[in-house]
Amino acid sequence: MTAETQTAATTETPQAAGSCCSPSGSCGTSGTADVTVGAVTTVYEVKGMTCGHCEGAVSGEISEIEGVSSVKAVASTGQVTVVSAAPLDEEAVRAAVDEAGYELVGAL
Repeated sequence: MTAETQTAATTETPQAAGSCCSPSGSCGTSGTADVTVGAVTTVYEVKGMTCGHCEGAVSGEISEIEGVSSVKAVASTGQVTVVSAAPLDEEAVRAAVDEAGYELVGAL
């Protein structure tokens, strides 16, 4: 092994092929968390949910509203957390919850 080869071998940190980690040891390509910039998170109270099926029905209807990127309904608390690109029209959310067979109390 020549001095040139030995120096290169001790100063470079090899990465595994296809690794998501950068040479600095951070993971991901940008070093940022998976966050949607400009997203609006709203928590609604919904009456009548009692089980996982209820959660799925409410989530499914609300997720069809334009601009909604994520919905998480929790039957035990009656809370539905919605992430959207912009604030949602509460009447659109009310109509979606009604379509699922439940009652929107309002935003918390």
